[in-house]
Amino acid sequence: MPVDGSAVVDWTRVQLSPPPPVVTGRDLSLQQVCNFVAMRISHKKKKEEPKKFFKFNEGISAPTVLVLGNDGANIGVMATAAAIRTAREQEMDLVEINPKTDPPVVKIMDFGQYKYQQEKEMRIRKAHQHVVDTKGVRLSLRIGRHDMDIRSEQTQKFLNEGNKVKVEVILRGRELQQTALALDLVKKFVAEINAIVPVRTEQEVERQGNKITAIIAKA
Repeated sequence: MPVDGSAVVDWTRVQLSPPPPVVTGRDLSLQQVCNFVAMRISHKKKKEEPKKFFKFNEGISAPTVLVLGNDGANIGVMATAAAIRTAREQEMDLVEINPKTDPPVVKIMDFGQYKYQQEKEMRIRKAHQHVVDTKGVRLSLRIGRHDMDIRSEQTQKFLNEGNKVKVEVILRGRELQQTALALDLVKKFVAEINAIVPVRTEQEVERQGNKITAIIAKA
């Protein structure tokens, strides 16, 4: 044992675990690669608006309620059973519209019509809550007219759906020396789109590393 009291390790008797094998792309099957890529992709789920549930008639659990008439007039605090009878005498329903007060606020109304109106308003709100995505359209310095037309149709479709579009050209090898040509290609493409679908520029045409990019949206 050393003078300082520390233990001596006999390294000749220590067994080390072999390092894990290095997995390369050649060791993976196509299906394994696809599964791996699929696991890496995350999709943002749209946050859905919570559904509203209304208590009405015998579904109202509070023993007493503050009753509003069909015209919104304050009738006053009543026993729930009596309020239900009052609503039915008018061939209507008793609907709880504010359960958080004490006593809960209810209203005499046609519940079927009220529910239909609420669902209609919810559909309208959802129609105005479109999530704007940024779609990508890639060009190349060697792109032909046919492929250019396809990219143009894709871009128009994305714009008409309310999305932004990122137009990009990736430069590789000798193409890195042709920045001016790539800039001109993107500018001409955006101009062609603008002649069909008026657009506004979210990001001017610029070089980012080996990419020439621009972001446009429908004007």
